[in-house]
Amino acid sequence: MRLLLIHSDHIEYEARKKTKAAEEDAVLKDGLDEALAVFCAVESLDEENIDDAVRQAVEEIVNTARQLGTTNIMIYPYAHLSSDLASPEVAVSALRNIEEALREQEDGFVVRRAPFGWYKAFSLSCKGHPLSELSRTIVPGGGVAAAAKKEIEHEFFVITPEGERRDAADYAAGNTPFACLVQKEIGYAGQEGVEPAHVDLMRAKELVDYEPRSDVGHLRWMPRGKLIRDLLADYVLSQVLDYGAMPVETPVMYDLADKAIAEHAARFGERQYRFKSGNRDMMLRFAACFGMFSIMNSMHISPNTLPMKLYELSTYSFRHEQKGEVIGLKRLRAFTMPDMHTLCLDMDDALAAFEEQLAMGWKSGRDLETPLVGVFRCTRDFFEQYEPWVKKIVANSGVPMLIDILSERSHYWIAKADLAAIDAQGRPIENPTVQIDIESARRFDISYYTPEGQEIHPPILHCSPTGSIERVICAMLENTATQEVPSFPTWLAPTQVRLVPVAERHVWFAEDIAGRLKAAGIRVDIDDRDESVNRKVREAGMDWVPYVVMIGDLEAETGRLTVTIRRLSEKKRPCRETMTESELIQAVRMETDGKPFRPLYTPGCLSRRPRFI
Repeated sequence: MRLLLIHSDHIEYEARKKTKAAEEDAVLKDGLDEALAVFCAVESLDEENIDDAVRQAVEEIVNTARQLGTTNIMIYPYAHLSSDLASPEVAVSALRNIEEALREQEDGFVVRRAPFGWYKAFSLSCKGHPLSELSRTIVPGGGVAAAAKKEIEHEFFVITPEGERRDAADYAAGNTPFACLVQKEIGYAGQEGVEPAHVDLMRAKELVDYEPRSDVGHLRWMPRGKLIRDLLADYVLSQVLDYGAMPVETPVMYDLADKAIAEHAARFGERQYRFKSGNRDMMLRFAACFGMFSIMNSMHISPNTLPMKLYELSTYSFRHEQKGEVIGLKRLRAFTMPDMHTLCLDMDDALAAFEEQLAMGWKSGRDLETPLVGVFRCTRDFFEQYEPWVKKIVANSGVPMLIDILSERSHYWIAKADLAAIDAQGRPIENPTVQIDIESARRFDISYYTPEGQEIHPPILHCSPTGSIERVICAMLENTATQEVPSFPTWLAPTQVRLVPVAERHVWFAEDIAGRLKAAGIRVDIDDRDESVNRKVREAGMDWVPYVVMIGDLEAETGRLTVTIRRLSEKKRPCRETMTESELIQAVRMETDGKPFRPLYTPGCLSRRPRFI
């Protein structure tokens, strides 16, 4: 449920035209002076526990009215606050119950309610004090996620690698990636309503598509996209294993009757999938936190084993994002989150691990060839205590970082770093993150004992070295919009080498070469279709194949291959080199050394390859 609470000098409405869902027994014209105007949207998520949503809404309205010292309340149905609305029947029932509950309060409230399902004209005069405009997001079963802009104050500035503190506005000019991040964070107007460049690309390259038979924000992956997704998962696994993390796997749904689960879900603040399982209120996880914390709770933890790192590729994590905001790979309701949690000995231990994990995030940007920019967020108390350390992590990063100082803590974390790529419209795509969590160990009863017998609830780090796999692919596709000859990194290219026989008589020679390249750990296919050579070459370019090899009479006789190298090519000026087979293998290996490998996910001959889109 969404509430917009406005302390008004006067509010007046008049119902003029009804819809199919209009209330018949409605007061069509009314008004109040010196009133709290409550604009309300009942959402589909509220239907999972409408009684609790109503209870929380009444509590918020009563508390606000008392704080403002007003006894006049106008409830105004306002569907524009949400694009994911409850059914009209549920909404009307909820609004009536809110109205009735407010009338029953001992405060003596005068309550009016504008009718549901009518087109209405209204006039409103808002008072001009700090609490005159407040908003609330209510999550059934999980408490209220306050969104009052006045409550948490933000101070922005930039710290340079040299340790200088600079005005954030100094970095907001231009269209550099860091400028784009600063502009978004400090509230500059950006492009709205423009479809991200990657949406067409993800379909044109037959990677991933929308699934109309599912909920919005749930996708279907074709073989080429599935290969890239799996390789990225392999990449993160190799990084965290080298770092000493232990992989685990945990359930995707949890019982909201568990106090720790309900409290953590409420502190997260994002929209969640909730549902009934029999008579139990359940939720789908938004990350791997719940399962890992449950494992930690059950473990015998010794100080000698800390820091201890658990890792899960959270397939899937779920967030009930606004329907109108779900688009492409950038914002989803179901996504794959590489999620590592580090149980630390103490705060010094947490700061040291934070430095290491932030470095992993920066490295992922280099490895995936998606330039990243960063913002560091923390409470004012944290910054005052650890300012030299904050400057140290900026110096280690080697680039300026935007600093966001919060007046007080509103989540479970006291400090976090968010790294982002920038899309083709200059908008950030949040990817790697590291957070210092000081609540969850106590909430989930995770502790160890010192040699003196003192029980310690230690800090926990949350880290995603890359961010969600879907957003990584989004960032890579968006990055190609600025490239003259777009491409994936060779280790991620679905086809690394394509062999193009000039005539049918050359297919046998291409098959011999393909066998040897495959044995050398290279994803290779053959365009054996009955098409012109020009069309085959053109389609290899459309598939962004890094190495395209022509196979004709000369190549069959001499063994010397004519290779078009995409990475060295310019627009309309392909780079062609003559190579031996072993030189081609060596060239591919130089670009893929140290990276994960998986074989081709599609048939090796294009004549047998289906079209998915």
